[in-house]
Amino acid sequence: MPTLVYDADCGFCTRSADFVAARSSAEVAPWQSLDLPAAGLTEEQVTTAAYWLDGDDTLRGARAVAAALRSCGPGWRLVGRALDLPPVRPIAAAGYAVVARYRYRLPGGTDACRMPAAAPATSM
Repeated sequence: MPTLVYDADCGFCTRSADFVAARSSAEVAPWQSLDLPAAGLTEEQVTTAAYWLDGDDTLRGARAVAAALRSCGPGWRLVGRALDLPPVRPIAAAGYAVVARYRYRLPGGTDACRMPAAAPATSM
């Protein structure tokens, strides 16, 4: 069964996952409750993006959202397909990155939603 993996510490992510759970037969699971090594994921990965696991397919970020939307019924299926069209993918990925970075400012977001700070670059 396909699974949407999300961050349950983030209110915005939880609301988004609840949206999918209400409309899809896919499993919706917080990463905090998963055996990450068994799922082929690391904590670093799941704290920076949502994931869609479907057999051997592992999709990240905007592609995971597109797959989740495709599982949500006819209208949402079209939105998911549109987001995953090759010419649209870079735009969807950029939009996802902005939403992920500022998710703590979105409805349902809290300070717990802040993304981990990037490590400072070192010079050699």
